[in-house]
Amino acid sequence: MPLNSPAMAHNDAELGGNESDLKPQLTKIANLSEDFEKKTSSKRLKDVEIYVPIVYGTIAFWLGRKATETQSHRWSVYVRGATNEDLSGVIKKVVFQLHPSFNNPVRVVESPPFELSECGWGEFEIAISLHFHDDVGEKKLDLYHHLKLYAENEPGTQSTKKPVVVETYNEVVFPDPPEDFFSRIQNHPAVIVPRLPATFKFPPAPIEDSHVLKRGDTKNHPLSQWFINFSEADELLKLTAARQTVQAHIVKLRRQLSVMDELPQTFKLDSD
Repeated sequence: MPLNSPAMAHNDAELGGNESDLKPQLTKIANLSEDFEKKTSSKRLKDVEIYVPIVYGTIAFWLGRKATETQSHRWSVYVRGATNEDLSGVIKKVVFQLHPSFNNPVRVVESPPFELSECGWGEFEIAISLHFHDDVGEKKLDLYHHLKLYAENEPGTQSTKKPVVVETYNEVVFPDPPEDFFSRIQNHPAVIVPRLPATFKFPPAPIEDSHVLKRGDTKNHPLSQWFINFSEADELLKLTAARQTVQAHIVKLRRQLSVMDELPQTFKLDSD
């Protein structure tokens, strides 16, 4: 919270290091825009779903010797592509609702990267509203994230070099997307689109400038070294390594049981 905050810092659910919501969240948009339905002639593709993997979260740095009672941390809240791709092809703007004690607590970010940074000393819930482009044909999506400043697994110790990172992975699902929207983003790197039958005919997708596509990504972001990797490939590697460890333990136990079976019966009784 900022300098003029009357509230106390709340640390009931502290998280430390790099923490993430590892359970995949799936948010299906069901708020059809009535204005869109009235103004557009674009038809919706029935029984088709578009997925947009996103990550939203916060990174908080302790200010160390520069910290005061009212300005102890500098933090950033953001919405990014799960693989750091530019989300501006789908998201038009993001509105962050901060604690009322901040000056201008409602912050609107209309271009990527969708983020803001502040200084304060208290933890609180941040409301994050995603507003989509008109051709998406959907109303805004409201998300919520609790700002964490203190590491749960390292109580009493803080570092100016190692921030507290808390991120949540979510897949935003757009059911029955408008044809115009589908045509525009079908080759966008931040969007997962289904393979449609050859009978589906669309106008040629616009060729977007590669510079424009990269302008809003977060691959070279100053904080990218702290971003949590939600890559499916990495998760598969972790699972494979875990399986190999389990298999090694099983082999070891089987060998021990085999040795025990080969021991004389009297020795077994004595060892028992």
